[in-house]
Amino acid sequence: MKTEDLIGMLATGAGPAPRAVAAKRLLPVLLGGAVASALLAASVVGFVPSALFANVGWWTKFTYAALLAVVLAWPVARLARPVARLRGPWLLPGAVVATMAFLGMWQLGHAAPEARMSDILGHSWAVCPRNILLLSLPAMGGAFWALRGLAPTRPRAAGLAAGLFAGAVSAAGYALSCTEVSMAFVATWYTLGIGLAGAVGALLGPRFLHW
Repeated sequence: MKTEDLIGMLATGAGPAPRAVAAKRLLPVLLGGAVASALLAASVVGFVPSALFANVGWWTKFTYAALLAVVLAWPVARLARPVARLRGPWLLPGAVVATMAFLGMWQLGHAAPEARMSDILGHSWAVCPRNILLLSLPAMGGAFWALRGLAPTRPRAAGLAAGLFAGAVSAAGYALSCTEVSMAFVATWYTLGIGLAGAVGALLGPRFLHW
């Protein structure tokens, strides 16, 4: 929303603002971004074998990414408004990441010493963060679209939140093609990929989200 549009609405008595505008714009981004990421990854790698769905490690990975995407929608929605308070919205994403880090360390603590490096690196550590970053681009574009239709006043912070949100969405989609099941791997490389998407969003925010 541009400044002129906001002034015009106030001047003409537009009535109360509609509720949950940010959520309504972000929901299709979340769903569409996850589907796009899954289809793009599957077209290159293929879906995971169905037997992997019986592995608790796979469900932990998918739940981590999906839950992180859902809770990251809160800071994105807050930053879509002027003068947003941010401490509360970041607590839940921080708690989800901290929980995944704890699970990864717990697994390493119970693993044989010779198996710990394998648990961390898996077989795809070198490409996992890059894949999550690349697959996040459709959702990142959608999140930026959602924010541009609203009133963000902190473009860098809003870009960071949008990038992290998109990274988590793409990680959930990527999980359907990734056969890694180590919690230490997920805590390390999935989180790094999501963080890289956040960094890209922070770089792009001032360029694309300014009024």
